[in-house]
Amino acid sequence: MGNYVQLITYADRLGGDFSGLRSLLGNEFRNLFSGVHVLPFFDPIDGADAGFDPKDHTCVDPQLGDWNDVAELAQDYSVMADLIVNHVSADSLQFADVRRHGKASRNWDLFLRKTDIFPANDPDFAVSAEISRIYRPRPSPPFTPIKLDDGSEYDFWTTFSERQLDINVESAAGQAYLTSILEKFAQAGVREIRLDAAGYAIKRRGTPCFMLPETFEFIRSVSEKARALGMEALVEIHSYYQTQKAIASQVGRVYDFALPPLVLHTLYRNNADAIRKWLEIAPRNCVTVLDTHDGIGIMDVARQGDLEGLLADIEIDKLVETIHAKTDGSSRRASGHAASNLDIYQVNSTYYDALGRCDCDYLIARAIQFFAPGTPQLYYVGLLAGMNDLDLVEQTGVGRDINRHHFTPDEISTALRRPVVTKLLQLIRLRNEEPVFGGTFSIPATPRDELVLRWESDDAYAQLHVELTDRRATIDFSSPGGSRRYIIDETLLNEVATESGSELERKE
Repeated sequence: MGNYVQLITYADRLGGDFSGLRSLLGNEFRNLFSGVHVLPFFDPIDGADAGFDPKDHTCVDPQLGDWNDVAELAQDYSVMADLIVNHVSADSLQFADVRRHGKASRNWDLFLRKTDIFPANDPDFAVSAEISRIYRPRPSPPFTPIKLDDGSEYDFWTTFSERQLDINVESAAGQAYLTSILEKFAQAGVREIRLDAAGYAIKRRGTPCFMLPETFEFIRSVSEKARALGMEALVEIHSYYQTQKAIASQVGRVYDFALPPLVLHTLYRNNADAIRKWLEIAPRNCVTVLDTHDGIGIMDVARQGDLEGLLADIEIDKLVETIHAKTDGSSRRASGHAASNLDIYQVNSTYYDALGRCDCDYLIARAIQFFAPGTPQLYYVGLLAGMNDLDLVEQTGVGRDINRHHFTPDEISTALRRPVVTKLLQLIRLRNEEPVFGGTFSIPATPRDELVLRWESDDAYAQLHVELTDRRATIDFSSPGGSRRYIIDETLLNEVATESGSELERKE
């Protein structure tokens, strides 16, 4: 991937299809990104979960193009694709065959059923007690009864929704299914894969069925298969922060999902203690984000049972309520039990709206992301400082669609003329141009209402100094070739001074 800012986007919601996305990357967004994570582009992109419920994971949705289009994009950019390891659509050809032929289907072992983990002859009270321990991303039951064509009925495991059937990844059929997708990716020149929902892939009775020791082994196995085909793996898991550290120590790379809520907390409370504590111990082999196609995670900073989180319970309550206040209540309408297809551990909002559409705060937040350890990824809505799309939520009934806007060409052109966006693009270029970000990271001591993030390499350094109370951030770059200083404040991002030799040149 390289230590440059990456783009995360849907092909259809930014560009319309692969051809349009490639045109944007080569023109309006030229020289901004060395890599692009194209969110599910499989058939269909407009199913029950915006592409995360593929009927055919090895087929590009014709609305977007075909595998040749993916290969063309991969010629110029490091392309990341999602390997949806946990589930497949109930409308898939594989499950259609199961419906018709039942146990005689060659795909029977591809799908996981309740009785695969909880034998039918076990006492109901014992099974109920164990099922109650299963970790759930949503409040619906973990199983869906489905009647086959011969009239027989089975409880199929459906972690995410009744339209997304869990794969038995430990069966020969499940392993062959995942391998076929990896091989298709490699043939198209995909260089990176994101293991989507990997934490739920392995189930064992008497456990939460989430991030078990066997799950680590599964992740390692898939990562090794990908590496053998020339691809690196990124693991997508929302979990307790110590679990994230454990995952990072055993696998390739992980997301820093604790960063988004901590940046908000820092700016809301003018207090950098929590984010400083985290960045001192955060994994270095991570990808940093502030926003994604999902919501703003809360569990990543919350307690786990008796184990303290990065934020106290009362601080999390204040964080969530402040997001709702900053968005004038739109995030509340799109989150939790108020929205369908929900994740009860996330708040749905664009990051720009979560900061009250304050341009200064937004640029400071991005500066913190770009200076934090890891490879920055920028979500397409965040790239354009997008606002909450309640019309789309009302149209689809899906809360997360509040941050999944379909941008028209005119909307993109308009956004690119907004000062907050032009300054964000400048900030991206600054981050990409400085090799010092591959050096040594440190967090100098400061008062709680200040935050300093510093990178050093040989005789060069880059430093971000955020003064929270005064709402001002100073960015300094220094190398043998000279020094530059930029200020982010209510006038947004401005270069205020450069130093070449002994002469200091003031910028108009």
